[in-house]
Amino acid sequence: MQILDHKQVSQKIERLAYQIYENHHTTKNLVFLGINSNGYRFAKLLQEAYNGIAENQAIIGSIKVNAANPLDADIEIDVDLKSLNKKSVIIVDDVANTGRTIFYGTKPIMDFLPKNIQAAVLVDRKHKMFPIQVDYVGLSLATTLKENIKVDLTKKSTFAVHLE
Repeated sequence: MQILDHKQVSQKIERLAYQIYENHHTTKNLVFLGINSNGYRFAKLLQEAYNGIAENQAIIGSIKVNAANPLDADIEIDVDLKSLNKKSVIIVDDVANTGRTIFYGTKPIMDFLPKNIQAAVLVDRKHKMFPIQVDYVGLSLATTLKENIKVDLTKKSTFAVHLE
């Protein structure tokens, strides 16, 4: 079942970009870090929308986390971690479920001293098992644990979110 169509996803991206801008309009050093493939796609869309309204341009990077078992492989971040000192970092994912992926995605950053760390997601599910608060949410959705959220951001003209 489709929950969000292309127009609705695009509106959520724009609204989130404005919310982030409202909280970071004086921030000169904003970094979006997208988790895995879909989180990075969503982060790129947020960064583009944010950069379209902000004077100070945000930069983007990616975080690679083994979502199924985050302790099985090293967590990779493609930006120099030392460069995150005193910067505002927004961890971005398409869906937040238990909070585990976002939680482990922040782990390498904790060895440095960013100005702050926040989280942004397109869909926030209410099954948190880790101490993660999502600061920017496109859609908050109560689901069962057996249901799955599928986000398609691969084509710029056919964004969609489905509940399976």
